[in-house]
Amino acid sequence: MAEYQIVFIFALFIGLLAAGMAVPFAILLPGMLYLYLQGGVAALHSLGLVSWGSMDSYTLTSIPLFVLMAEILQGSGLGMRVYRGLSSLVRKVPGGLLQTNIAGCAVFAAVSGSSIATAASIGQVALPQLKARQYDPRLAAGSLAAGGTLGILIPPSIAMIVYATFTDTSVARLFMAGVVPGIVLTLMFMGYVAVAAVLRPGIAPPERGELTRAMVLRALVDIVPFLLLIGGIMGAIYTGIATPTEAAAAGCIFALAIALVFGELSWRTFGDCLRRSTLMVANILLITYAAFVFSYAMSYAGVGEQITEFIVGLQLGKLEFFVALLVLFTVLGALVESLGMIVITVPLLYPLLANYGIDPVWFGIVVVLFIEMGQITPPIGINLFVIQSIARGKLSDVVMGTVPFHLLMFVLLGMLVAWPGIALWLPGRLSGG
Repeated sequence: MAEYQIVFIFALFIGLLAAGMAVPFAILLPGMLYLYLQGGVAALHSLGLVSWGSMDSYTLTSIPLFVLMAEILQGSGLGMRVYRGLSSLVRKVPGGLLQTNIAGCAVFAAVSGSSIATAASIGQVALPQLKARQYDPRLAAGSLAAGGTLGILIPPSIAMIVYATFTDTSVARLFMAGVVPGIVLTLMFMGYVAVAAVLRPGIAPPERGELTRAMVLRALVDIVPFLLLIGGIMGAIYTGIATPTEAAAAGCIFALAIALVFGELSWRTFGDCLRRSTLMVANILLITYAAFVFSYAMSYAGVGEQITEFIVGLQLGKLEFFVALLVLFTVLGALVESLGMIVITVPLLYPLLANYGIDPVWFGIVVVLFIEMGQITPPIGINLFVIQSIARGKLSDVVMGTVPFHLLMFVLLGMLVAWPGIALWLPGRLSGG
C-alpha cells in the first residue's frame, strides 16, 4: 500500500507541474497530502516545528544579501559598463562580441549568483548590438543562454547555498569548489566560440578599428570595480576573515558605493531594487520551505531509507550510479527549474554518497553542473525562454545555438568524474588539507 501511495504522490507532483502550478505549491501540496496519508491529522501537528526549524538557518541569511547586491549593480546600469569594457578588450579575439557574451556572463555571474539574472542582464545589453552587426543569431542566442548558466557555478551561487542548507556542507568550501570548474567551463565556451569563428568567419564579423591605450584604460575603469568587489568577497571567505553571510553584507555596502560612484542609482532605482529582491528571495525561500516539508514527509514515512536500500540492492558501481544520476537530472531538467531540482533530489540522494565514497562538496558541484544543463534543456529550460523573449526570434534557434555548449558541459562533467581534484583542490587548500 505504501508503495502505491508514494507512486501516487510523485505522479501528483509531476501532474501539478505539467498543469502549470508554481513549483513551491507543486512541492508543498503533495508533501502535506503524503504526510496526512501516513499519519493523519496528528502528523500535521509537527508542521509548526518543521516550519521554524527549516527557516531558522544562518546559512539562508546570505541569500537575500547576495540577491540585493546583484540587484543594486544591475539596476544602476553597471551591467552595461562591464559589457562595454569587455567588448573593447576582446574585440580582436576570434568571435568578437560573442566572446564578450561569455566573458560578460562569467563576470556578472560572480555578482548575481543567478542564471536567470545573468542571462537577462547581459542579453538585454548584447542582443541589440549583435543583431545590428549581423552576428549569427543562433550562436549569439546560444552563447548568452549557455553563458547565463555560469551564474550558478561561479560563486557566490544561490544554488550552492540551498544545497549546503540541505546537506550541512560548508558554504565556503562549496564556493571554493566552484571556482576552478567555473573558470574551466568559461574557457571551454570561449575556446569553442573562437574555433567556430575561425572555421566560419561569417558567424562573427571582425570588429573594425585599433585597440588604443585610451580604450584599454576606459575598459579597465568599467571592469575593475566589479573584479575588486568579487575578489574582496571571495578573498574574505577564502581567508576566513568573514563568513559567506558577513561577506554578502559587506558586498551590499560596497555595491552601493560602486553604484553611486560609477552607476546611476537614484532613490527610485534603489526602491525598485529592494522590491525585486524581495520578490526573488520570497520565491527562493518558499521553494526551500516547501522542500523541507516534502523532505520531512518522506523522512516520516521512511522513504529515504527505502530508496537507499533499493539502490544499494541494485549493486550499482560508481560509474553506473553516475549514469543513473545523469538520466535522472536530464529528465528533471526538462520538467523542473534549478532550485526545484536541488530540493527534490538532494535530500533523497545525499544518504547514498557514503556508500559510494563520494565527497559531498564534489557532489554539490556535480549537481550544480547538472542543473546548468537543465537551464538550457527544452522544454522547461528557463534560460532558453529568457533569451528568446529578448531576441524576439524562434525558440528553435536558441535551442540549436545551445547544443555545442551543452556538449561542452558533458565534457566538463567527464573531467570532474575522472579528476575530482578539479573541484576539490581549492577547498583542500582552504582547510589546509
